[in-house]
Amino acid sequence: MTSPIKIIQSIDFRVDTIDRSIDAQTLQAAQAIVDNVRAEGESAVRKYAREFNDRTDDQPLWINRTDLESAMKRIEPGDLQLLERVAGRIKVFAQAQLNCLQSLNVAVPGGTAGHTIEPIERVGCYAPAGRFPLPSTVLMTAVTATVAGCTQIIVATPNPSDLMLAAAYVAGADQVLAVGGAHAVATMAYGTEHHVPCDLICGPGNRWVTAAKKIVNGDCGIDMLAGPSELVVIADDEANPGTVAADLLAQAEHDSDARPILITISGKFAQQVCDALELQLMDLETGEIALQSLSKSAIIVPKSIEEGIRIANQLAPEHLELHCHDATRISQQIRHAGCIFIGHDSAEVFGDYGVGPNHTLPTAGTARWSAGLNVFSFLRIRTWLNLQSAPQELIEDTARLADLEGLVAHRRASLRR
Repeated sequence: MTSPIKIIQSIDFRVDTIDRSIDAQTLQAAQAIVDNVRAEGESAVRKYAREFNDRTDDQPLWINRTDLESAMKRIEPGDLQLLERVAGRIKVFAQAQLNCLQSLNVAVPGGTAGHTIEPIERVGCYAPAGRFPLPSTVLMTAVTATVAGCTQIIVATPNPSDLMLAAAYVAGADQVLAVGGAHAVATMAYGTEHHVPCDLICGPGNRWVTAAKKIVNGDCGIDMLAGPSELVVIADDEANPGTVAADLLAQAEHDSDARPILITISGKFAQQVCDALELQLMDLETGEIALQSLSKSAIIVPKSIEEGIRIANQLAPEHLELHCHDATRISQQIRHAGCIFIGHDSAEVFGDYGVGPNHTLPTAGTARWSAGLNVFSFLRIRTWLNLQSAPQELIEDTARLADLEGLVAHRRASLRR
């Protein structure tokens, strides 16, 4: 068997050789779906639900909370307890984040100003359920929105099983939209004849979901572009090659578009990881998908750990694992990553399954300017101003700035005070 992943020297590596962008063809096709749903409403949603095997015509597109509760009662008690435990850990972390915020009241010339913290009202949470149903994503998105105080929470997911519906109930969702893909995003963004649009759409998805979120952004809010999964591992020769290989495969099995990457200064360690990948692929049930993903990824061998850190910051990956003896020091040099996992025991898969921080994270380099989903994603900081008596200096400064900008009505409005 040939190496499942290519080993390249850093001198031969360019960030743009790892293709993580949404291709033009996907964007064009997603645009057509979004436009159709926006124009035709529920009839278009039904058409795509049939085409993509989401729903038959006799199945409801929308599932209410009463039916979510019924599904919750049908799953195994142990599975329900699992959902509740994970939801509890997510809630604790989100509540701790919320507790970091407070309203503001500060003196300004002539009175007071400040801000209040307001939850977004209507939120749509996307949870993949195609090849792999992800109840963990239902919990990650909807529990966090619930803690933020959002008043209506919709979960969209294709092929909703009792487990997915139960997760939506446990998370506090009000309804489930039983379709996926670009048509689900468009439905949440623009509504239908019987359902109003969402104010914000959050959650990860494949390239079709990510393309649709990019298209509707501006007509509603989105959390970020959270597309096919990514992992960068920085490892030295003290790391365990079998563990590193297992972590790379955990990302690779998500999707053929996933991108697991190893950065190590040791050529010997790189080969050991290759050997471990080959061995572990032999009995991996999801090995076919993982192998497709690995073939598009790489092991990068830089000349120094500093160069490896520079490459990682250029990639700005969704997940970054540090398998190094000085992992804490190195973590302080990482400027761009969705979430950092520090040390051997801090497995990315623990982040996937609800240890606390959210697993919905920015991909394709967007971690350079955006953050992972968190309780702040569902909040707005709304400012206010209350002047009892505008001081003369403020009036004169405002009038003069208005003169400088040529805004005569601004000048007159200030002088009336």
